[in-house]
Amino acid sequence: MTHIIRNLTATDLDQVCELNSAAVPAVSEASSAAIESLLALSGHGFAVVDEAADAAILGFIVAFDPGSNYASENYRYFEQRGSDSLYIDRVVVREEHRGLHLGQFLYAHAFALARAAGREEVTCEVNIIPPNPGSMRFHARLGFAEVGQQETKDGTVRVALLAAGVARESRSA
Repeated sequence: MTHIIRNLTATDLDQVCELNSAAVPAVSEASSAAIESLLALSGHGFAVVDEAADAAILGFIVAFDPGSNYASENYRYFEQRGSDSLYIDRVVVREEHRGLHLGQFLYAHAFALARAAGREEVTCEVNIIPPNPGSMRFHARLGFAEVGQQETKDGTVRVALLAAGVARESRSA
């Protein structure tokens, strides 16, 4: 099976919404309209697909460059922190395809984008409450370290704010 990365398009909206909904609470619940707005605002939306299959999206990332008009509390944390980072807003891999290194493949592309743009870091957040220990282990294997924590969604969610230097992207997951 050969996997490729391709940019998300408007025709991918239904699949992205389906994957996003299946991944809650690891990612925020979002309506189709909210996902559509998120993709339009983001600087980078890309998917991993099986080149030989029917182009079903196996996973995706939505990411933002610095200076975006994105109102996310977590994105704003990194903007205020002052680092020049590519912010990963959400990463989702289809449940039945987890363990196949597709998340690592998606992140390798994100790090390549960050490096090409001269960014210092790739940043993201992972839920602590509700807990997401698998994602914390995954990000640690990729070289991410916690740089802070904050409560979001009116105190119903607590996240670890993570950063990794772009030079660390070659670590295996």
